[in-house]
Amino acid sequence: MDLLLSGITMTFLREFVFGLWLTLPLLLALAVTIIALGQLVGKTEAWLPFDSLYWAFITATTVGYGDIRPTKRSSKLLSIVIGFAGLIFSGILVAVAVHAATLALAAHDAITKAP
Repeated sequence: MDLLLSGITMTFLREFVFGLWLTLPLLLALAVTIIALGQLVGKTEAWLPFDSLYWAFITATTVGYGDIRPTKRSSKLLSIVIGFAGLIFSGILVAVAVHAATLALAAHDAITKAP
């Protein structure tokens, strides 16, 4: 429990949430793009709306279970776009986390090295 409430953890969480707040417009735009393209593919493939949403985010996260997959050429091309949007989305999340960790570790090092 001490590790969870330590200064380094709280600094990381504060910086991570702040980073998410700053990138929220971009993250929301990417999420809306993924959803919209997924629904478009779903209409083309005659899938249910929830199945389209599920497929879009499985594709965006590059998990790709293969239980639902497009058969039409246009749907396959859109799945590539969804995959790239998902990679950008994931990359932003990772970049925010790395930045927050860097700041938290630097603050921790500054405190522990102070005389």
